[in-house]
Amino acid sequence: MVYEEYYGLKRRPFTKTPDPKFLFMSRVHEEALARLQYAVEEKELVVLTGDVGCGKTTLTRALIDSLGEKYRIILIINPRLTSAQFLRTVAKRFDIPVSGRFSGFKDDLLDAIYSKVYEDYQAGITPVIIIDEAQLIPDKDTFEEIRLLTNFQLDDANLLSLILVGQPDLRRRLNHKAYLPLKQRIGLFYHLGPISEDEIKGYVEHRLKVGGCEEQLFTEEALKALHAYSGGVPRLINSMATAALLSGLGSGYRIIERQLINEAAQEFGLNGYSEN
Repeated sequence: MVYEEYYGLKRRPFTKTPDPKFLFMSRVHEEALARLQYAVEEKELVVLTGDVGCGKTTLTRALIDSLGEKYRIILIINPRLTSAQFLRTVAKRFDIPVSGRFSGFKDDLLDAIYSKVYEDYQAGITPVIIIDEAQLIPDKDTFEEIRLLTNFQLDDANLLSLILVGQPDLRRRLNHKAYLPLKQRIGLFYHLGPISEDEIKGYVEHRLKVGGCEEQLFTEEALKALHAYSGGVPRLINSMATAALLSGLGSGYRIIERQLINEAAQEFGLNGYSEN
């Protein structure tokens, strides 16, 4: 028997995929989404950082879902690109052919992208370029091309929005003086922190509800342990909750108690536990 059937679920509630349906609007996630929406409306360059597993990617998917037809979304999930590769990737997303006269001249490619951006502006469409895992951008030259895209503006308005999403290393990198010209263009910084202890119950209940279960399957003590071991990091919460549900199925528990969370923490080596 799979644990979904055992616990009355229609789908697995603690998956690691960035499905925005499962996004729980904690205080930090709600504020982050509001700031991203504001930055897109103002056509700003924005930097969103957060530790591994805190929900950055899921948040950007929710942002995309919240935007209407007047936005062109360009999502780059593998930013390990040279400056030329980056421009070609952006051009392709604008349906610009990158062969022929654009194959070796970045200036021509930038001009072609600008023309497309201006066409979108005339049609009432705002391009939104989202670069996930931006800390993996390999060199300064690629960041320089990103800065040049922020030059796409009229006297009274920017023409596109750029969102850099990454781990805290991204922010430390941008603080280096070599990146000062780009940093001066950034209109908004936001660091996405973990969910708080008083929100863990709402987080788990939300994901269970989306998974098809209206009942609270975790005791209060289990929830406290879940937050203590995970530090409020959603990905760790999900991994431990899944492990606890599987253990509960194997041991015949209908309700997840603290002991099952302790065992999951030991399994993942959290909070002082180790394999040995």
